[in-house]
Amino acid sequence: MTTAVIEAHGISKRYERGARSSSGLLRDTLARAVRAPWTVFQRQKPDTFWALNGVSLQVGEGEVLGLIGRNGSGKTTLLKVLSRITRPTSGWAEIHGRVGSLLEVGTGFHPELTGRENAYLSGAILGMSRQEITRKFDEIVAFAELDKFIDTPVKHYSSGMFVRLAFAVAAHLEPEILLVDEVLAVGDIKFQRKCLGKMGDVARAGRTIILVSHQLNQIRRLCQRVVWLDGGAVRETGSTAEVIGAYEREMSSSDVLIEKGPLGGKAHFLKWWILDAEGRPKHVFSDDGELRLQFLLQVNQPVDGLYHDIELYDQNRQLLWGNAIGNVTLGPGVYLCNHTLPHLPLRPGSYTWRATLWDGGENVADYDCVPEMQVATVPVGHPLDEKAGILNIPSECVIVPQSAADLPK
Repeated sequence: MTTAVIEAHGISKRYERGARSSSGLLRDTLARAVRAPWTVFQRQKPDTFWALNGVSLQVGEGEVLGLIGRNGSGKTTLLKVLSRITRPTSGWAEIHGRVGSLLEVGTGFHPELTGRENAYLSGAILGMSRQEITRKFDEIVAFAELDKFIDTPVKHYSSGMFVRLAFAVAAHLEPEILLVDEVLAVGDIKFQRKCLGKMGDVARAGRTIILVSHQLNQIRRLCQRVVWLDGGAVRETGSTAEVIGAYEREMSSSDVLIEKGPLGGKAHFLKWWILDAEGRPKHVFSDDGELRLQFLLQVNQPVDGLYHDIELYDQNRQLLWGNAIGNVTLGPGVYLCNHTLPHLPLRPGSYTWRATLWDGGENVADYDCVPEMQVATVPVGHPLDEKAGILNIPSECVIVPQSAADLPK
């Protein structure tokens, strides 16, 4: 049985909204009396809310746990409690091991200092000794790709250079337990992939990680188990595929008839949806069978001999598939564009459809469909997500003994 290195029981955290702290000085009281004299002798009734409400969890040694949930669900507050930045209102947590917190990229950076000086300063704030920073300095600079600019004040850095150095320092910590909050969403796509690979190396090194991210594919790639926080409480916990699938279905369960594309022009797309087996509209594709896709089109002026395209993109805006039909001739009115795909073997995740009408080089209607399509099928590929690709195709492999005489000549 894996030893628990993090145990949290009944953690709750209460905050007060709108309450102003007072210094108690006469000048401050007089200033407030001038601005709003009726409030001087009024006692403020604080508006309290619970950022966390009875959260309990256990994390085993070497486990990578994902935290997901809407904005304001309590994810960052929980990490702050576990990293001892803030005290819980009630409940308790035990952590066994050296903790490193990557809660804010760029902690301790000063614009007047050089990249080299900031690396030492930020590393010290994050708990690294000077000897440790010196030993890893060349590796940090190489990771950030800032060899030529490391002795330049960071006030002259671009935003991308800044976050590359900041993450490089934080990523080279060597704690036994690492708490990570949305720091993988930094830099350009190439650097994000590099950051993700680094976090994968940390995970495979056997360190315990709690990762907060809205990038669900990052959670799929790195985490063995996921906790879903909702309104400060644990909504669901379990395997990565099960919990993320439930979360994506929840996020896509809003009324499909409220989404509208851009209006005006000769024509415009209004809405889109997938039809399930019972003919009900939704935005989640959760099986491996036929996909029935519909786009609602409003035509304002007659169109003649146009092309109708649909395209499918992943989260990195990489085109995965597309098709088109020609000779579209329609009069004013509302139309349903029906598309049927016999099979869509995609890995779980978020994808975007784009529907267009075009006449030669002119876009008559162009719609990046919202909300995104959520693919919530069961992963059947490589157990390491970074090696599973984008297709979700089952396969079989049989290994049998073979003699040299039976081999092809």
